[in-house]
Order: sequence, then C-alpha cells, then structure tokens
Amino acid sequence: MEFTPLTSLFGITLLGFLVALSWTDVKSYRLPNNLTFPLMGIGLIDGFLSNALPERLIGLALGYLVFVAIEFGFRALRGKDGLGRGDAKLLAAGGAWCGWMGLPFIVLIASGCGLAAALIPSLRKSANNERIPFGPFLAFGILMMWTANVYVQAH
Repeated sequence: MEFTPLTSLFGITLLGFLVALSWTDVKSYRLPNNLTFPLMGIGLIDGFLSNALPERLIGLALGYLVFVAIEFGFRALRGKDGLGRGDAKLLAAGGAWCGWMGLPFIVLIASGCGLAAALIPSLRKSANNERIPFGPFLAFGILMMWTANVYVQAH
C-alpha cells in the first residue's frame, strides 16, 4: 500500500475525531455516540478500500466485547463503575481503524499513559474526584497504532 492523498485524508479525519472525543471526555467524562459511531464507520470504509475489511470488522466487535466484559467484571468485583461504555465504543472504533491485531497495542499504549497520568496528582480534578478520563489515552493509542500501520505498509 502506498501513501496516497486518500491516506492523508483518512488520517486527518481520524485525528479530528480523536481530538474531539478526547476534549469531550476531559470536559464531561463522556464519549458521545455521535462521534464514536461515525468513527467506526469511516474506519470500516478505510478497511474496505485497503482490502482489510475482515480484520477490521473482527477488531470492531472484539474491541467492544472485551471492554464491555471488563466493565461488567469490574462492576461485579468492586461494586462500582470503572470503565464506561463509551470507552468500549472508542476501542471498537480503534479496531475498525487498526484491525484486531492492533487492539493489544492500543490498550497497552492507553493503559501505560493512563497509569502515568494517574501518578501525577495535578491531573486529578480534586481530592474527592480521582477519576481520570480514559478516552484521551485510548485516542492516543489508536492514533499511534494507525500511524504505525500506515508507515509499515508504505515501506
């Protein structure tokens, strides 16, 4: 696969959506469907055009199901929410853009960055609210994985 203007257009689109989702999550602790669903669809279109639709569809489904399972498991063990459904939808979008094999790397990058942020007290809003939105870290992981895929395929 060569790097084409279409690749640039998809990259700019991905970046725009990820920035909007990150900003929204930081401000409201929400990842709205009106941003995550189109991001999934555009990722699948990119997958279709790059002959990677099957692995992208698997990535979308697997990303969503794994995070929903973690959400339910955490709630059952701890009795409180630890991961939102928007995070599952954003990881599903990551699977639509990067395929199922990119999911572990997305989660690894996001978890590492999220852990580092949790260790910085100034990033917490207040002593009573130690929640840190996970969406920006997922967005960063998705962007890094998609960029790495484009680079590898171009060379």
